[in-house]
Amino acid sequence: MILESKSFQLFPEQASNFASQVDGLYGYMVVISAFFSVLVAFLIIFFAVKYRKKPGVNIPPHTDDHSIGAVLLEIAWSVIPLGLSLVMFAWGASIMFEESRPPKDALNVYVTGKQWMWKVQHLEGAREIDELHVPVNRNIRLTLTSEDVIHDFFVPAFRTKMDVLPGRYTTEWFRPTKIGQYHLFCAEYCGTKHSGMTGTIYVMSVEDYNKWLAQGNGEGSMAEDGESLFRQLGCGNCHRPEGHGRAPDLHGVYGMNVDLSDGTHVRADESYIRESVLYPQAQIVAGYDRIMPTFKGLISDDGMLKLIEYIKSMGNPNGVVSERPLTREPSDIQKTGPMALPESEYKAPAGGPRPSAATGKQQ
Repeated sequence: MILESKSFQLFPEQASNFASQVDGLYGYMVVISAFFSVLVAFLIIFFAVKYRKKPGVNIPPHTDDHSIGAVLLEIAWSVIPLGLSLVMFAWGASIMFEESRPPKDALNVYVTGKQWMWKVQHLEGAREIDELHVPVNRNIRLTLTSEDVIHDFFVPAFRTKMDVLPGRYTTEWFRPTKIGQYHLFCAEYCGTKHSGMTGTIYVMSVEDYNKWLAQGNGEGSMAEDGESLFRQLGCGNCHRPEGHGRAPDLHGVYGMNVDLSDGTHVRADESYIRESVLYPQAQIVAGYDRIMPTFKGLISDDGMLKLIEYIKSMGNPNGVVSERPLTREPSDIQKTGPMALPESEYKAPAGGPRPSAATGKQQ
C-alpha cells in the first residue's frame, strides 16, 4: 500500500473568502509581537550588562532628565505601540463586521447541534448528519441552533467559528473557494464525547452539487413541510391574510420592523418568530390581544426551523413556496382542538381590517 504524503503545513489550507484575511491579520500580530518581544529581551540583557555595577565605581546621584530627547523618546514608545494596536483593532473589526453581515443572495442552510452530532437541513429538503455539501464560489449562510448545550461550529480551512446556543439562533456565513473535503469540529466542550463531534464539509462544483441535491430523500422542501405544520397546528385560524383575523397577518412579515404594544419595535427575524411561537406573551404586536397560547413542547426544534422557513417564504415570490393566501372558507378552518374557532368567527370580523403584522397600522 502506498500512502499519499502531504507536505507539512503550518496553517490549514485556505479554502474560503475569509481565510486569507484572517491569516494576514494573524501574521501581522505574530510579527509585531515577536519583534517587540525580541527587542525588549535584547534591551534588558544589553542594559543589564552595560550598566552593571563595577567594583570601585560610585553610582552618580539620580537627576530628572527633562531634555527634549527624553520627552521625544517617551512620546515615541507610547505613540508607536498605540498606532500598531489600533491597526490590529481596525483590521480585526473590519473582518468581524464582514463576517457578521451575510449577503442577501446567500444560500440558506440550517444546522442544529446535538450531543454529539450535527444535523443539517437544506431548504430543498435534503438532510445530512455530520456532513455539509455546498457549491464552490457561492455565499453560504448557516442558521445555527442547539437542542441541548452550547456547541461551536468551527471550520479551520474556512477560518470561521460561531457559537451554537440552545434556544437561540446564530448566523455564520462563508464563501468556499476550493473544491475539496474539509474538517468540521465542535470547538466548545459539550460533554464526554465532545472530541467525537466532528464532521466533513464537501465543497463541490455547481454541476456536482445540483446532481447531489437532485438525489435527495424525496421529501418536501422545508417550506412545504412548514406549511403542513402551520395548518396542522391551526395557525391559519388566527393568522389570516390581510389582517382579517385575531392575530397578525404573516405574509411578508419576515425582515420587517414589527410595532409592539409597549411602543417599541423589533425586527421579525428567526429569533423573533421562535420566541413568538414558544413565548407568545413576551412581545405583543400593537393592536392585538394576548390570546395566543404557547406551543412549547408541541413543536420540535426541526419543526420550528421548517415553520420559520415557511413564514419566510410567505409573500416572497422568490421563495420555495409561492405566495398564496390561506383559504378562509369554513371547510379549511380547524374546528376542533386548542386553536379551534367558534362558529361566529369563521368569517372575517366586522369593522374592517386589523393592523398589519409589520407596522401595526391600519391597512
